Amino acid sequence: MWLAELLKKYTIQGNTQAAATCESPPELLGRSVITLTTREFNCESPRITTEPQDADVTLGNTVYFICRAEGNPKPKIIWFHNNNEINMKDDGRLNLLQDGTLMIQDTKESDKGIYQCLAKNTVGEAKTQEVSLRHFVTPSKPAFVIHPQNTEVLVGGSVTLECGVSGHPAPRVVWMLSSGSPLPQNSRFTITSSGGLYIQNVTLSDEGKYSCKATHREGSIMATANVIVQDTPRFLAVPSDQTVMEGQSVDLSCSADGHPLPVITWTKGGGPLPNSWRHSVLSTGTLQIVQVALHDQGHYECHAINAVGAQSFSVKLWVTPHVMPVFLHPPRDTVADVGQDIEIPCTAQGDPQPTITWAKDSIQITESGKFHISQEGTLSVRDLGLADQGRYECIARSSSGFTTSSMQLTVIATNVGRSGDTFVATSIQEAISSVDFAINSTRTELFSKRPKTPNELLALFRYPRDPYTIETARAGEIFERTLQLIQDHVQQGLFVDMNGTGYRYNDLVSPHYLNMIANLSGCSAHRRTPNCSDICFHKKYRTHDGSCNNLQHPMWGASLTAFQRLLKPAYQNGFNLPRGFSLVEDSRELPLPLPRLVSTAMIGTETITPDDQFTHMLMQWGQFLDHDLDQTVAAISMARFSDGESCSQVCTNDPPCFSIMIPKNDPRVRKGRCMFFVRSSPVCGSGMTSLLMNSVYAREQINHLTSFIDASNVYGSTEQESLELRDLSNQNGLLKKGQVVPSSGKPLLPFATGPPTECMRDESESPVPCFLAGDHRANEQLALTSMHTLWFREHNRVATKLQALNPHWDGDTIYHEARKIVGALMQHITYSHWLPKILGEAGMKVLGDYKGYEPSTNAGILNVFATAAFRFGHTLINPLLYRLNETFQPIQQGHVPLHKAFFSPFRIIQEGGIDPLLRGLFGVPGKMRVPSELLNMELTEKLFSMVHSVSLDLAAINIQRGRDHGIPPYNDFRVFCNLTSAQEFDDLKNEIKNLEIREKLRSLYGITKNIDLFPALMVEDLVPGTRVGPTLMCLLVTQFRRLRNGDRFWYENPDVFTSAQLTQIKQASLARIICDNSDHIQQLQKDVFQVASYPQGMVGCSEIPQVDLRMWQDCCEDCSTRGQLRALSQQFRSKRSSDFSYPEENPSKAFLGGPRMEGSPLNHSPEEDLRSLVKELEKTILSLRKQVNGLGGQLRRHQRSFATKYGRQQENGAKERKR
Repeated sequence: MWLAELLKKYTIQGNTQAAATCESPPELLGRSVITLTTREFNCESPRITTEPQDADVTLGNTVYFICRAEGNPKPKIIWFHNNNEINMKDDGRLNLLQDGTLMIQDTKESDKGIYQCLAKNTVGEAKTQEVSLRHFVTPSKPAFVIHPQNTEVLVGGSVTLECGVSGHPAPRVVWMLSSGSPLPQNSRFTITSSGGLYIQNVTLSDEGKYSCKATHREGSIMATANVIVQDTPRFLAVPSDQTVMEGQSVDLSCSADGHPLPVITWTKGGGPLPNSWRHSVLSTGTLQIVQVALHDQGHYECHAINAVGAQSFSVKLWVTPHVMPVFLHPPRDTVADVGQDIEIPCTAQGDPQPTITWAKDSIQITESGKFHISQEGTLSVRDLGLADQGRYECIARSSSGFTTSSMQLTVIATNVGRSGDTFVATSIQEAISSVDFAINSTRTELFSKRPKTPNELLALFRYPRDPYTIETARAGEIFERTLQLIQDHVQQGLFVDMNGTGYRYNDLVSPHYLNMIANLSGCSAHRRTPNCSDICFHKKYRTHDGSCNNLQHPMWGASLTAFQRLLKPAYQNGFNLPRGFSLVEDSRELPLPLPRLVSTAMIGTETITPDDQFTHMLMQWGQFLDHDLDQTVAAISMARFSDGESCSQVCTNDPPCFSIMIPKNDPRVRKGRCMFFVRSSPVCGSGMTSLLMNSVYAREQINHLTSFIDASNVYGSTEQESLELRDLSNQNGLLKKGQVVPSSGKPLLPFATGPPTECMRDESESPVPCFLAGDHRANEQLALTSMHTLWFREHNRVATKLQALNPHWDGDTIYHEARKIVGALMQHITYSHWLPKILGEAGMKVLGDYKGYEPSTNAGILNVFATAAFRFGHTLINPLLYRLNETFQPIQQGHVPLHKAFFSPFRIIQEGGIDPLLRGLFGVPGKMRVPSELLNMELTEKLFSMVHSVSLDLAAINIQRGRDHGIPPYNDFRVFCNLTSAQEFDDLKNEIKNLEIREKLRSLYGITKNIDLFPALMVEDLVPGTRVGPTLMCLLVTQFRRLRNGDRFWYENPDVFTSAQLTQIKQASLARIICDNSDHIQQLQKDVFQVASYPQGMVGCSEIPQVDLRMWQDCCEDCSTRGQLRALSQQFRSKRSSDFSYPEENPSKAFLGGPRMEGSPLNHSPEEDLRSLVKELEKTILSLRKQVNGLGGQLRRHQRSFATKYGRQQENGAKERKR
């Protein structure tokens, strides 16, 4: 610009000739410089933005004249005193601050006069008004002339917090931390001559608030400013170059620190990542690529970015192409005779080398005495039976993919006599006698006195209470005992070793005699065929035993049916003997470790890590839910059938005993040789008893409960159980009540009747019997009992309100409608509030949304779910049950150690009720599931503990139960869940990263295919955002998808509830259940599964949404109660204080002569409710029209009939008159 001005000047004078053109910027390219104007240079002459003001100052004090200006270029500030430019260098008392302010310290007489500020740049200049500096000597209070300002600074930089103060005499300026603490004794902190705080070489620890305090005898003032320290990103961990096989997954780790915390982003080759679900950046900054493809190869860049700057790091990913498996020798169709051993070859190759697995009729085959798969892939089937006939599929699977080939096995049966036929008559009589003797001695031992040992307590706890279950279990035991006796007779007669896999079960007894054994044992008599003909009932309501839910398969999900299988069971002999039943499975295999040894080596823990997200209620809901889904029917004898000796005394594996042996040098047990354990009862038609089908099927176990989430733990799993729980003395549809809590007027559960129970085991504590509930395990521990109390009260609360809304309903209708609602509430809480915390976002995505009822899906409980997978909840249990008062402090009686909470209902009656226990569930963090901290010692060392007795070990019981049920090893379920088959223990490193845990597994099991499922599931690393590992997530998702999709009465099924009713059910929460049914709890968090602090995280019950039960009020002309529309309009007008369309709509009045029903404001629009009502009314009108049309038709038929009859009478009369 100066050149343009110069050329213009000389051109006007005419004594110079020159020319210049612009090269830049582009918009001025080629223009003559002399033609350019100031505006085109984007220059701006100075403009004063803040004018100085007159000042009065006492001598020796400090004065500030403020002058601020803007312009382009930035103006230079020059000050004049009495029209003379001030030279700051001549007088150290004078300072020009960065913003243009003139500061004069220690003012003197010579400083008085006129001051003016000049702002100047290359474009021009601007002056301020003249101001005066006057002196006076009157004392004045301190005042800020310049306040400290919040300032941002980089690490390593310097910062000055200005603090200009006036006053007379001159105030003393002191800097301190905002907490009142003095500044650090550090040379980096200095006070400037102007009173400012100067910090050099700033560190992150310098961030915070600083206070400037000015003090003299007239008073003191203080101002505060923030120093915000920023730091450029720096990498903490950087990825390394990797080579990965196509189809595998890869993690590129990258993390960084900085201030503010940097965001991690990734690019590929300088561009954005592919827009694919396979590429995701985890919360840790790690780039995860699943199912890597060849085109994923290349350079990837990790960028750490914050407001200060960015850092980048590049890494190279190489992708090795895979070779899909191909069969070298595919299997061929085979025909064989019953009793033969056959081998079916199947070999494949690929890169990497594929693993061979087999499936029969779409169910994966597992290693057992029946089946063996060689390393090359050949399938061996021993002792062929008709059940082995079917389609077999060979699957070659590797990380590159999989391929399949199938074959048909045909088994030919020969109709000849069997070697055991001659022993049938004597064996059946001996079996009935020995089983009945053992059962009767057990019942006498259990019910004639209080239980004295943990063994008796466990047996009593698991003992079936209804006669039908007992007879069903008895029949299976007699059948299996009969066949065992026949086998013993045959073995003795032939003098050969027939134990283990060499024995031919199909050669034992002829089909004719099998049918006779079935009839005499009772197996035939206990085959249920449900009657689903009452379609009007079955369309609306569930049966108590779960039958007729699936109208095509009425017994799917019913109580007292077999658990379902995902994989073929793994028994030692292929049929019914557990793995590890004998010390060595066969000469080629390593023995399985003792379950107690596994428990003490890697499961029991004294260390507990609190969960920072979820409360102990997460565990308790899981247990309560489990008791709605499954309960295995245990053997009904504590004594072995052979001689009646107690299983806990003989420590042998004679049926039904399967004792848990105590290893040498056990850390706790010194005297006993074993822990009590009996096998689960077999289903008639499985194991040995499956010979009913003319062939051997593997042993299956009985689920005593309905499989559905139907609140069977509230109502029972049979019709007989439900009748024992109902109050049938009136038509109110209620459940029986126990004694009333005086302070709340709410009832406890009723007491169970009968002989002394597990709850009365200790005479020194209390003679209070067990409570009666839908599941007899309700008394297992106090917190569980509290949950049962809540839901029993919820049924009665709902039933009472339904009766008030529909007084024309009878007791059965009220009961079933309330039961239907309660079951729906439990389903909603489980799938909407609880399950997402267990499975996380990843698991819920795999589970998927509800798409409707699937009649082809069997909702039955999987054996692996009941026996291993869902027992993961044991790892969430705290060793204490906390009991908290209204302010969330311990109650006077204190907390309860878990081993003292078992079967102790007297503590609810005598020690504060259910409220302290409930607060202890939602007011206390749960136990974090850490792979190295699994089950607390209360469960592994003190379970059902009693004086002078060996306590039980829950972890060892879980492992032993898995073997009892033929649960296949961990490796088989890895393959089922699409994880790699672990050939070596290091192959587990992706799912079990802890090397110490893998080494413990190696020392215990020796080979990977021996690893029991339960402990392996527990030590898997958690999937981020979940409380489960990958295999456990797979199993839980499989089960919960079946439970939802295979339930015809699922609450989201459009045929179950109206849209208005469903909207209300979705308002439900466990917090609301607690508010409505506890004694006095009024404060809690909205999500009782989420950790919250008291009182900040709590809300009042009035803020928790309610279910508006008016959506269940009948709307019909012939009902004794009408007015649903008025009830709704009343709700919407409740906010109006005085204006009502009709006087009777005033909400202060009761409607229809009854009490006003409680209800929270609806969480949906009035229009939605009205649309729903109109829809319901249309249905009612349509129904009435059909009835009117039907009546019209009947009337016309009557008229025709009358006319015909009348005509005949007239004819007869005429004839009579003629006579």
